Amino acid sequence: MKTMTDMKENMRRIRVEDAVGMALCHDVTAMYPGFKGPLFKRGHVIEEKDIKLLLDIGKKTIYAGELPDGMVHEEDCALRMAAMAPVENAHYEGPSEGKVLLISDICGMFRVNTELLSRINSIGDITITTLPDHYRVEKGNRLASMRIVPLFTGEDKIRQAEEMCRDERLLDLIPYKEKRAGVIITGSEVYNGRIEDRFQPVVRKKLSYYPGSILDITICDDDMDMIMGAARELLDKGADILIFTGGMSVDPDDLTPGAIKKLGADIISYGIPAQPGNMTLVAYLGDRALLGIPGAAISRPATMFDVLLPQIYAGIRFGKEDLIRIAEGGLCQMCEQCHYPNCTFGRY
Repeated sequence: MKTMTDMKENMRRIRVEDAVGMALCHDVTAMYPGFKGPLFKRGHVIEEKDIKLLLDIGKKTIYAGELPDGMVHEEDCALRMAAMAPVENAHYEGPSEGKVLLISDICGMFRVNTELLSRINSIGDITITTLPDHYRVEKGNRLASMRIVPLFTGEDKIRQAEEMCRDERLLDLIPYKEKRAGVIITGSEVYNGRIEDRFQPVVRKKLSYYPGSILDITICDDDMDMIMGAARELLDKGADILIFTGGMSVDPDDLTPGAIKKLGADIISYGIPAQPGNMTLVAYLGDRALLGIPGAAISRPATMFDVLLPQIYAGIRFGKEDLIRIAEGGLCQMCEQCHYPNCTFGRY
């Protein structure tokens, strides 16, 4: 097999001073303060005035000519990689400088087939980099970048990657679904007006990010019958999500986990290896999600409440193993200025 050096020579490595009238077979990238990008695009015909610009950015030679048989140019590779990993609700831009970028068209939950991603990146020459799996994205976010490292690579490598993606999806962007939420706030101190409830404005703000509505917010005493009655009323009204706060610690008077269990819900986990939000409860009653949210949600800008909501609104059901995996990435750094979700918290 020809070496990369042999193939480059086959493409004619030419001094820029001798390249006037020849077409570039690759983008030429320039970097200077405030700019990084293609100075000249593939196919640009070198003119006399271009020689100084090329020399100024350290380009003494360019490549011209035809690719050897069985080889694929970096831009064609990028386009084929984009075609093998289509993503609804997102679009690819490029190629530019040999790569394509995947851009989100919506707010949603980004998913990555991490095992498949590793296999593709193990082929050689091919590099695909993405945001983490289970990432909350905004419209316009960059989701993935795809390119090969050399100027061209073997057809067999691209075909191998394409074959891997034939029966498996590499990337997904799941839009949020409209949900009707019911909220139950418990605690005798709040119910009797001894202290002001601080959870209601927090939950309203967090849920306003997602499509849907809040059916009602009910404040209950530390009374099992009252809590159960409020929950059943919200379920009868068609709540897709029930959010409980207060009564989530291990004190004898804390009734919320017991109320959720008495409703007949399947408790996936009471307690998650993450902080803040260690005492969070995740349960399902049929296809309706029930969350027990500890008091940290009031005092901290980002807790497990924020980590759970995107997946719930995307309609993806949590399993016990999902919640255990949150342990790696589940420790908030308590930054003075919160940057969630652009941080390590909640990565799994």
